[in-house]
Amino acid sequence: MPFRFDFLKTVQAVAVLLRLAGAHRRDNYMRLIKLLYIADRRSLQETGRPITGDRVVAMKHGPVLSNVLDLINDRHHRSGEWASFIERDGFEIALVQDPGNSELCPYEVDVLQAVWTEHCDRDPWQLVDETHGLAEWRKNDPGESSKEIPIADILEAVGRTDAEQIEEDAEAMNRIGRLLGADCE
Repeated sequence: MPFRFDFLKTVQAVAVLLRLAGAHRRDNYMRLIKLLYIADRRSLQETGRPITGDRVVAMKHGPVLSNVLDLINDRHHRSGEWASFIERDGFEIALVQDPGNSELCPYEVDVLQAVWTEHCDRDPWQLVDETHGLAEWRKNDPGESSKEIPIADILEAVGRTDAEQIEEDAEAMNRIGRLLGADCE
């Protein structure tokens, strides 16, 4: 995966969606993962960069952001830090401490809000059906297993013809980050 998973930006993106869920600031975690994937996909389409930088995996119920699922399931090395902001209760996650939006640019917040508005009336299973229709998931349908969805497949599905350049730019940014000692996941 050419993009670097950005933990804090991801926590903030989830918080944006949970704040939109209303006063209770909680939602079904599968629904939230789907909304976050749709937002990443839209950002890739429009800018050539995702919001979270997470690795995308095709699973039985559609595309999944791998690190986000591991964080929700308490299987990530930063799960403790995640839990200080987001807690899981059964099939729901709730915002317990607001991380703010400092790592998100206004465009990213707008994308998250637009995705929420467009899909707020859909339940998790409707979003599963919707994401099963996406070309990148169909191409990588894992059956009962899981399979990484290459970024090139997502870029092709959203109509980007510059996938090679996007991947090269992302790799260059990763190299710069490593040289500067950036926290890499």
